[in-house]
Amino acid sequence: MSAAKETEPTATAFAARRMELEERELSPLAARSYPAVRERPEEDCGVRTPFQRDRDRIVHCKAFRRLTHKTQVFVAPRGDHYRTRLTHTLEVTSISRSVARALSLNEDLVEAIGLGHDLGHPPFGHIGEEALDEALKERFGKSFHHWEHSLRVVERLEREGRGLNLTEQVRNGILCHSSRAPLPETLEGRIVRVIDRVAYINHDIDDAIRAGLLHEGDLPSEPIAVLGRSGSQRIDALVHDMVECSARAGDIVQGPQAGSAMAALREFMFENVYLGPAVREEHARIANVVSRLFEHFLEHPELLPPGPAVAEEPDDLARRVTDYVAGMTDRYCIRAYTELEVPRVFAR
Repeated sequence: MSAAKETEPTATAFAARRMELEERELSPLAARSYPAVRERPEEDCGVRTPFQRDRDRIVHCKAFRRLTHKTQVFVAPRGDHYRTRLTHTLEVTSISRSVARALSLNEDLVEAIGLGHDLGHPPFGHIGEEALDEALKERFGKSFHHWEHSLRVVERLEREGRGLNLTEQVRNGILCHSSRAPLPETLEGRIVRVIDRVAYINHDIDDAIRAGLLHEGDLPSEPIAVLGRSGSQRIDALVHDMVECSARAGDIVQGPQAGSAMAALREFMFENVYLGPAVREEHARIANVVSRLFEHFLEHPELLPPGPAVAEEPDDLARRVTDYVAGMTDRYCIRAYTELEVPRVFAR
């Protein structure tokens, strides 16, 4: 222990106080903050739990900052009030913490998972994800899933290839936050998995109405009657249902009525917004941008910036190109495509 820490009685006793508090106040089902299980063991912080430390590493990483310029649903919206991948992340984290507190689960763990869950999302939301997945399958027989890439970001790409060295529970929650991935090992991870859907369904309805793609009267009557007419009413109803049902079940679950109503709203959004006419019109154009850049950097690997994958996987060109394209923000991706396809005299 350093001389500085020998003179810090508060920091020296911090872990013991936190462990005692968690045993006293948290549910027996909650994840405990100690001991920290990391890929590379390191000394604990004297003023933060391991999960708080993970949270701070995520918030300060480059991939987190890029989320502010990544699409949630609407590509390059002209209004100032549409959600981005960053605002979605903050909404998921905030709601998830409320659920965790109500169930006496570990709020610090929920917060770290919530803030990190979408770090691997490529530009242009799910359209960009599909385009990268199709390009990899066609050329290399590989796949791209944003939840797997989010884990790669925190384990291998940040900090010039050293990764963030997050705890095992946070890494698992990030990897398993999608309904297409295995169930998270912790209840805290399962909260984020459900609340991710709760948040995006309701804020995407709000944005679709703002964009004129939907009117409130278009929403299906039965789930609206169950959950409420406004986004805040629906989120409140879903959170209360989730808390009460989970407390009884000893797991993270939804009640049959609320769960069915949310599933019906999700199906409606896929039919009318996510895969609706307005989005389909842009789908081919966006997919062309992503696939064209993917092919271009495969053909010209010398244009790829030096990065961690060069040293780690020097012969895996598909991985290097995927890392680069997936890390782009929407506006950077558009700028790179414009420079590639539009004569400079017209691009000024």
